[in-house]
Amino acid sequence: MDLAIKGRVAMVAAASKGLGKACAIALAQEGARVSICARNRAELQKTSAELDAYTEAMEVVADVSSAQDLAAWHRATVERFGPVEILVTNTGGPPVKRFMELTDEQWLSGVDSTLMNVVRLSRLVVPAMRQSHWGRIIHLTSLVAKQPSDELTISSTIRAGLSGLTKTMANQLGPDGITVNALLSGHINSDRQKEIAAIRVKERGITYEAYNAQQAAEIPLRRIGEPREIGEVVAFLASARASYVTGVSLQVDGGQIRSTM
Repeated sequence: MDLAIKGRVAMVAAASKGLGKACAIALAQEGARVSICARNRAELQKTSAELDAYTEAMEVVADVSSAQDLAAWHRATVERFGPVEILVTNTGGPPVKRFMELTDEQWLSGVDSTLMNVVRLSRLVVPAMRQSHWGRIIHLTSLVAKQPSDELTISSTIRAGLSGLTKTMANQLGPDGITVNALLSGHINSDRQKEIAAIRVKERGITYEAYNAQQAAEIPLRRIGEPREIGEVVAFLASARASYVTGVSLQVDGGQIRSTM
């Protein structure tokens, strides 16, 4: 199936590795011109070189929690490629801690890095999308938006809020030809998954193998997901084929979330 996004301009945040990288690769393979950002220059340049095998790509060193960095990344992207037509928001996760272990500073940092980057990036790209009457905005979040985790207090709180933001943005931007969706990822082989696993392995006094087996047993498909499986769904949501899909918080979790809604 041709997703009909060849030549479209895409920005993918925090894309030097993990889910962000998988999304950037999937979009690049469909012919979109891709601009990526991350804090680590060496990893960013390596990923950008991989994208060059499929499409025109560029990279900008930026911290997604910095409004100035995001504005500079957007400006550089427009100067190189033109108006942004596809935006994938993404960030690393907040601290893995329970409620009473968290400080005000950690809460505020979590809001800046996990919520405000989404708000700021969306504000930057919407005007041009409105002008062209075409746009795709996809927020990468997590299954904790629907199924909170005790150890992921900040993430569970903010991700649920992002689902609300996704719906309100979709309502307000739909008349302008812009779709807005969120992707709720489950357990995926990534650095974040390894970080959480390390904490839980220590708490439970078990091996990594035992922990991973427990996680897989809770998933109907009986396995941990791969970043590629997130990227390919994002590419569809960014495509012309997904023109009637908006306001959705889509679970890509192997069936782990048990609720019907």
